[in-house]
Amino acid sequence: MIDKLKSDAPRKAMAMLLALTTALGPTVMPAFAASKQAPPNHPGTATPIQHLVVIFQENVSFDHYFGTYPVATNPSGEPKFKALPGTPTVNGFTNALANFNPNLNPANGAGASNPFRLDRSQAVTPDQDHDYTAEQQAFDAGLMDLFPLDTSSGGNEVMGYFDGNTVTALWNYAQYFALSDNSFGTTFGPSTPGVINLVSGQTNGATATLGSDETSGGSDGSLTVVGDPDPIGDVCSNPSRDQVTMSGKNIGDLLNAAHVTWGSFMGGFNLQTVNSNGSTGCTRSSTGLAGTTNDYIPHHSFFNYWTSTANYAHTRPAKISEIGNGGPANHQYDLQDFFTAAAAGNLPAVSFLKAQAYQDGHAGYSDPLDEQTFLVNTINFLETLPTWPSTAVVIMYDDSDGWYDHQMGPVVNTSTGPADALTGPNACGNGLNSLPGVNPANTHATGRCGYGPRLPLLVVSPWARANFVDHTVTDQSSIIRFIEDNWLAGTRIGQGSYDGIASSITQMFDFAKFRLLNGWVFLDPGTGQVEFVGKHNGEVKTK
Repeated sequence: MIDKLKSDAPRKAMAMLLALTTALGPTVMPAFAASKQAPPNHPGTATPIQHLVVIFQENVSFDHYFGTYPVATNPSGEPKFKALPGTPTVNGFTNALANFNPNLNPANGAGASNPFRLDRSQAVTPDQDHDYTAEQQAFDAGLMDLFPLDTSSGGNEVMGYFDGNTVTALWNYAQYFALSDNSFGTTFGPSTPGVINLVSGQTNGATATLGSDETSGGSDGSLTVVGDPDPIGDVCSNPSRDQVTMSGKNIGDLLNAAHVTWGSFMGGFNLQTVNSNGSTGCTRSSTGLAGTTNDYIPHHSFFNYWTSTANYAHTRPAKISEIGNGGPANHQYDLQDFFTAAAAGNLPAVSFLKAQAYQDGHAGYSDPLDEQTFLVNTINFLETLPTWPSTAVVIMYDDSDGWYDHQMGPVVNTSTGPADALTGPNACGNGLNSLPGVNPANTHATGRCGYGPRLPLLVVSPWARANFVDHTVTDQSSIIRFIEDNWLAGTRIGQGSYDGIASSITQMFDFAKFRLLNGWVFLDPGTGQVEFVGKHNGEVKTK
């Protein structure tokens, strides 16, 4: 059996890459890298990680995907999940939380509204309410008991969760790599604050606005983003939607200053591409289980909020070798460019990936099954490259969508702005020791109450700890801190960024141990189940 799997490994990897090519368009097919590679040296980095790929998905709380991990229901007809021996438990649902939950049923204002399993056939769900204020109200000063009242889109559906029969791939990545059960949104609120916190750790500093409903005012006149405005200047921004431009620095500015290659890769960013359904430009669209939606969403655009790192016209890179370096695209590319560049041997040191919208996991227009296809195809592809021994993939989320989670994070930054409601009207604590804004005159920036909801965070890498659950308190800006420590000798963004107080994610790795036996784990993109586990020398073993 082992000999047969040896001969099948390259063929299976190529078949998976062919599926990826079909889904994302033509790309150069790399050779399967599986023979006699040595753990890499790491010139210029503090760790063996020379390539970080951050896959930033949408709108999932930790309990929504991992509340019952590692125990799945395993009904007939659904992909089975069985935990490996010695799998650690997570801070998930206890018997009391599962059967006598403090959340009330909004239909009658009484009686428990308990978490309930969503079947694989129920993968498509409505979007919940995940506004900055509504999420704080649902937390109810830490009682975590007002989710059906304040963040549900109807009834008690906000209490629903998936298990390893639907989010099978994510549970399997947690089995073979590292999962955190104590990572949080840097602040409360929807997608755009999450995006901005990921790349700058600072949602204060909006210097130009069109409309005013998506920001919170500061005492010095500066503005903090608490909603979902589009970036001013992006040719795809909706003229009827609020828009902003941010000041201050982001991690791209720091990487540029240090001459480190990096890129933002977004589904739908290439306005010249014509999809199979004939759509193109800003309204290029794709269809998944939840229906048809535009591939590119401006308020998810990582770096178009800052003039220094923007590519407002979605200008194409002049050539493949430009990707990750300076040029007309200014480090902003289409998702397909990532696969093309990586296959050509031009994988940037730091890459931020955003799926086409129908695969980003956002309830309402995406779903966990379409999301799984994207995640698995992407990681399977990366595992075939010669760069895999020096690569780490981080899977993380921009916000919770309002889905129920029972664990409140520590409040490390308080706020007393008009949108705050965590500890009372206009209050998230007393605001006396809150982080400053971008403008030095704004010593206590409002609208930055955090940490926010608990979110999934996984690290997939031959250097990641195996079947490991990290309990260290981290947040979205922890990714910035890891980048800063690994490539930039600890340089911080400053200007009130959360990166200055965040923990890193280094504890999710074991840099003293390169995983020769199980650093390659290929999953089936449809079922999320393990296809095979590759050894460093090209051999494989059965599940």
